[in-house]
Amino acid sequence: MPEEHAEARAPVPPPGGELSPEAKRGVYEAIFGRRDVRSFRPDSVPEDVLARILAAAHHAPSVGFMQPWDFLLVKDLEARRRVKHLFDEVRRAEARLFDEPRRTKHLSMKLEGILDAPLNLCVTCDPTRGGSQVLGRGSIPETDVYSTCLAVQNLWLAARAEGVGVGWVSIVTNDGLREIFGIPSHVVLVAYLCVGYPEGGFLDEPMLQKNGWRDRLPLDSLVRHEAWSQPAFPEPG
Repeated sequence: MPEEHAEARAPVPPPGGELSPEAKRGVYEAIFGRRDVRSFRPDSVPEDVLARILAAAHHAPSVGFMQPWDFLLVKDLEARRRVKHLFDEVRRAEARLFDEPRRTKHLSMKLEGILDAPLNLCVTCDPTRGGSQVLGRGSIPETDVYSTCLAVQNLWLAARAEGVGVGWVSIVTNDGLREIFGIPSHVVLVAYLCVGYPEGGFLDEPMLQKNGWRDRLPLDSLVRHEAWSQPAFPEPG
């Protein structure tokens, strides 16, 4: 990262109130155009672009304003090779959980870009950040991890706005990553991401949906009204 603080390069926040139509459209375009990217060009992400993306992640909301996240940037090829080896081991084990033909389909899909992407990024959560008394966290301690997930989402949307792809590699083990990177035992690993410019651009739909693995659920089936037993949009009767 450059010497200048990343926040100095972040866009100036707009004044309170509704965003302009252009800005509003940009937010929704980033949300609906975001993809889990697996194939990357080797081009490095410029430092100023990376600074803006990390600044966006750091401006995520967090319970008690504890800001529990850290961002571990990984460019070293040997370290990434070790992560790729870990991925391959875990993937073979995971594939055995599926019956055919899904097992073969699982193994045929490209599910990571660890060596392709010019940058890997490990996002972690420090549950000791803010001390033992964090406002709003006492009854639900997991909110530190939830807050870190919001930082991941901010990072992902900012990256999409910059034309940068992000891919979440979940077919690894936290213990394996902890050993590779020397992460302290109290720190929670939340996301291992591949970051770079997508090879061939962004897909028009999620890769797993495009490959027939799973379709997006209809929103109407997921919205409930007042109580769990009351769907907001009941089927006609």
